Amino acid sequence: MHQHAKPAEQMDNRQRARRAHGPVRIGGASGFWGDSAVAAPQLVASGAIDYLVFDYLAELTMSILAGARLKKPEAGFATDFVDVAMKSVLREVAGRGIRVVSNAGGVNPHGCARALAELAAAQGVELRIAVVEGDDVMALLPQLRAQGVREMHGGAALPQKVLSANAYLGAAPIRAALDAGAQVVITGRCVDSAVTLGVLMHEFGWADDDYDRLAGGSLAGHIIECGCQATGGLHTDWDTVPDWPGIGYPIVECEADGSFVVTKPAGTGGKVSPMVVAEQMLYEIGDPGAYLLPDVSCDFTSVTIGVLGDDRVQVRGARGRAPGPDFKVSATYAEGFRCSGQLTIVGFDAVAKARRTGEAILARTRSMFARLGLPDYGATLVEVLGAESCYGPHARDGALATREAVLRVSATHPVREALELFAREIAPAGTSWAPGTTGAAGRPSVSPSIRQFAFLLDKARVAPAVVMGGQRIEVPARPGAAAPGAAASHARAPQTGTPAAGSPHPGDERIEVPLIRIACARSGDKGDTSNIGVIARRAELLPVLREQVTAERVAAFLAHLVQGPVTRYEVPGILALNFVCERALGGGGMASLRNDPLGKGMAQMLLSMPVRVPPGLLEPERGP
Repeated sequence: MHQHAKPAEQMDNRQRARRAHGPVRIGGASGFWGDSAVAAPQLVASGAIDYLVFDYLAELTMSILAGARLKKPEAGFATDFVDVAMKSVLREVAGRGIRVVSNAGGVNPHGCARALAELAAAQGVELRIAVVEGDDVMALLPQLRAQGVREMHGGAALPQKVLSANAYLGAAPIRAALDAGAQVVITGRCVDSAVTLGVLMHEFGWADDDYDRLAGGSLAGHIIECGCQATGGLHTDWDTVPDWPGIGYPIVECEADGSFVVTKPAGTGGKVSPMVVAEQMLYEIGDPGAYLLPDVSCDFTSVTIGVLGDDRVQVRGARGRAPGPDFKVSATYAEGFRCSGQLTIVGFDAVAKARRTGEAILARTRSMFARLGLPDYGATLVEVLGAESCYGPHARDGALATREAVLRVSATHPVREALELFAREIAPAGTSWAPGTTGAAGRPSVSPSIRQFAFLLDKARVAPAVVMGGQRIEVPARPGAAAPGAAASHARAPQTGTPAAGSPHPGDERIEVPLIRIACARSGDKGDTSNIGVIARRAELLPVLREQVTAERVAAFLAHLVQGPVTRYEVPGILALNFVCERALGGGGMASLRNDPLGKGMAQMLLSMPVRVPPGLLEPERGP
């Protein structure tokens, strides 16, 4: 049966009462496939949530799920959602009337729904499950290839052998599913924040063009989409975060005007503070004045974050504009094979011994390739973990003198057999070369080298729909604006830099300190781009950041990692700068050979950059 989505005004009495008298409380129970099993039980037991939302999907996850479904048709979804999370809380969720939204469907959302229905039947729970479909655009690829679709950043042609291709859907189908009475909504690919925004559109009856509220709801979803990163996880001042084992998962208490409070269950560990929330707000975004989503183009430059009480932080001030006319599509494809192996080197000159060992493994295998008529490696990388190799020229002398180091040697090759030979030649180092070689943990495995191909697709070519029972609800996407423009509220134009040497104010009366003394920071990734959000510790320090932490200086400091331009954006509402570093991750998460393919350590590196600060602005150093 085909029909259009029910209007959002058709809400039950409970929803009307909440809309008039109280916030909607949403708990974020997962930041990725593999997050802790304690999250869902903790949030449900708190009695402080109306909805439970889960985010499981990354680009690599989608390719893994696509491969799993090729081997087993009933696979292709995040099994932890059913077998771990929902199994532990299903009866309580149903009994308390908590509704659930999850993108655990991966490339097989109907399979995920069937597995959950079987679990509910086994536990004697009646459950109305809705599936959001339409994100899978594999069937369009032959036509798109013929039309010459190009990768949105580098302009490459669409590869011939694509493993998965999924459009990032928005929140409207989730709202439609909840409007239709679903207790659990399972989606395939959608933007991470949509699982939260769909709830709020349903609860508050927000219209599709209520852009400021949609931006606020999207920000709420963005804050909780990475689990404990909103409650003290990955915080710069990690030693101020109590009770790591018992850390609380985030809850947002959302109001009809788009503002919200970030908190966590009472009695749990962790920390909710303005700085913690600010770090997460800037995580994995580009231009904070034009954060582009399917439902709304967000402007976060005027957002403010304030303390309401212990572990209660209020966020408000997001603004929105019409979204663009396209969905972003993330496709994955295989290009050759990859392998990484590790050895531990102990004793005097451990770093030098490790480097020579890695170079010897590559030289030996290259000679073997030549004898066998095999081509050379596609790419290789030798890293010495423990020697600050990722810091490049900024590594400290003390790290180079370490007496224990881990050699990590990685390679790609178009032929699997070549890397199987490479994998066999790592362990022989234990008796052939450097004294103190140990730590071989078996022969490393060879796997396909999975890469991402992102492109834009006209929303009119995608057909999102909700399926629940025998009912099918079509949810056509709004076309959006022709092209979202720059945010009108930008305090300053973006600053773009390339590497430049030198440090400002040589010889003045300022004190040189590492950036961490005046700022906190967090880094994230989007493909081969890394962003680093830098937040001043106090308002008086923001002018110092503006003056000294320029795009040029950041580009120069990270030049050993960043091959493209660095652009700086200002976020004055939270005393922050956001740096977008292009071609910074060795090809990105799936393609990179680096030990840190997602750029998690880039903010930590930048925090060691020297800045010169008037002494009166410095607080005493923390520590014993």
